[in-house]
Amino acid sequence: MISQISKEELGREFASMKDPIEACVHCGFCLPTCPTYSTMGDEMNSPRGRIFLMKETLEGKLDPSEIDPYIDNCLGCLACVTSCPSGVEYGELISPYRAWSEKQRERGLGEKLQRMALLKTIPYPNRFRTASKVASLFKPLAPYLPKGFGAMLELAPSELPPKQDFKEFYSAQGERRGRVALLIGCAQQALAPRINQAAIRVLNRNGIEVLVPKNQGCCGSLAMHIGESKEARKAARKNFEAFPNDVDAIISTAAGCGSGMKEYGTLFAGEEDELKSQAKGYASKVVDICEYLDQIGFTPPEIENPETIKVVYHDACHLAHAQKVRSAPRKLLRSMPGLEILEPAEWEICCGSAGSYNIEHSDTAKELGARKVKNLYATDADIIATGNIGCLTQIEFHSKDKETPLRVVHTIELLDQDD
Repeated sequence: MISQISKEELGREFASMKDPIEACVHCGFCLPTCPTYSTMGDEMNSPRGRIFLMKETLEGKLDPSEIDPYIDNCLGCLACVTSCPSGVEYGELISPYRAWSEKQRERGLGEKLQRMALLKTIPYPNRFRTASKVASLFKPLAPYLPKGFGAMLELAPSELPPKQDFKEFYSAQGERRGRVALLIGCAQQALAPRINQAAIRVLNRNGIEVLVPKNQGCCGSLAMHIGESKEARKAARKNFEAFPNDVDAIISTAAGCGSGMKEYGTLFAGEEDELKSQAKGYASKVVDICEYLDQIGFTPPEIENPETIKVVYHDACHLAHAQKVRSAPRKLLRSMPGLEILEPAEWEICCGSAGSYNIEHSDTAKELGARKVKNLYATDADIIATGNIGCLTQIEFHSKDKETPLRVVHTIELLDQDD
């Protein structure tokens, strides 16, 4: 698609938006895989529709406020990237555009308070734990509050696992094969610290020593994906200082975090060359836990007389679509004694979690969550496995009314079996 967008006028921070717009040929292959097009059914809530709207806005033909609702409806799942035959890098358009439009956007008091609550609690594990405990007490009030705040109460866990502390260093078992640094994340520390504990054990058993940088924090993905690029860069810079350079990889156990960190090149495009180089260097080392284990050659544990367990694997969008990691988790799971891997229908459709989407757009998120759970349960599996904490909690939430809710685990937990 030909555009009249000037990279010079956009500046270094936002120049990347021009290329995806011009790469789009409006073929429509993205439509069946787009969760909002499939639920809302109109062109402006499809990837090619949004691309056209952003083009018109960046050319000055539309005011940003005219297209805000359609941009806000996008989950950022990037299923459109997987299905696009023209190679449109939609991720290099949607996040920068949100940051660009946020600079000139007027939000109401309720929206401002909701976004502040998200940005000042979720990225901070201790605050998140406290907020979750308070929210669980006020769940009965959820139907009477504005949708966003009601969703926060509704989604708050009734109870949290005990807080777990991490050492700064975990030795490899047997011959040392590698050295990695682990991002332990923010909300995941409160919701499911067991995931990172399992990752450390599996890595150690496979000869990998693990560093857990003491001063690390949130990766900034949440802020990045809602247009708060300044907050995102602040979080990222903290980790640039906290993580050592002498590691083979920076391991993520959350697809959303891994995807966000790999976008640092775009996030820091407008910064000084030294900082841009630092961001790209950090991003180049980010690897999902399953991808890394597959690369080094995972050795499954020996299990005598293993029980046959049917596992349905759910592709987290930011692992499958953003990071292009689909085969590694399946290969690892199939290597485990006794596991039978099943595939659900509509694997490419988002579950509706999408960072804070299930709070900001709770109606659409609920529709997608129910649809995802229906497809997962239709496989008649014993366990659901996925590679992202957001997906895990979303699927658990929409499974709670089932007569027999299935156990939902992170892939690494199934690889951690040692008995």
